Order: sequence, then structure tokens, then C-alpha cells
Amino acid sequence: MNDVTQLVPLVDAIVPVRGKVGRPRQRPDATQGDRGYTSAQHARELRERGIEPVIPEWGASHGSGLGVTRWVVERTLSWLRQFRRLRVRYERRADIHEAFLTLGCILICWRFVEHL
Repeated sequence: MNDVTQLVPLVDAIVPVRGKVGRPRQRPDATQGDRGYTSAQHARELRERGIEPVIPEWGASHGSGLGVTRWVVERTLSWLRQFRRLRVRYERRADIHEAFLTLGCILICWRFVEHL
């Protein structure tokens, strides 16, 4: 299934963020995407939910600046792919796969903090 079709369900599934006293935030202020998410319908649906889409237009030059912040996500996904059990999903049960994903994130954070 194309991931663009899951944009709105993904945004609707965001759980409230705990932290400060008061009403928890329900959704982010903005969301970023690549040119594959360029669509008037997606932009409208995000704006209806109070989210500003930060998506470059089709045909725009590649100097949009989105790569600076997207690089962090791409780098982290690359780090997760170094774990064999996450690179190829062997587990059929989602809870076991999520447990290995959590362990992978813990190891990545540990290695990052260890070098500080």
C-alpha cells in the first residue's frame, strides 16, 4: 500500500503528548513531507486539523531546506537497519517486532550518549 494513502489516518492516530500541566497537545503544529505528498487534498485535510503542511511543490528546485531536518529521520532509520531482525521482519507478531524495535532504539540512544 502506498504510504501517501496513510497520511491522514496516521495523523488522526497521534496520541496526546504528556508533559506540561494543562490540556495535552493533540497534534503537531506542522508536518514535513517530500514531493510525493504534494496534493491539494492532503494539504487541505491537514489544515482542517490545524497542521501546517511543509511540502515542496512539484517541479520546485531541490534547495527547499527540508533535507536539513529530514536528514535526522533518515539517519535514524539507517541506524535501525543495521539490526538484522529489524532489516528483515522475521516476527509475525507485531508486539515482538515492536519489542525488538524498542531494543534497537535503546541501543542507538546508548551508543549516542556513550560518545558524549
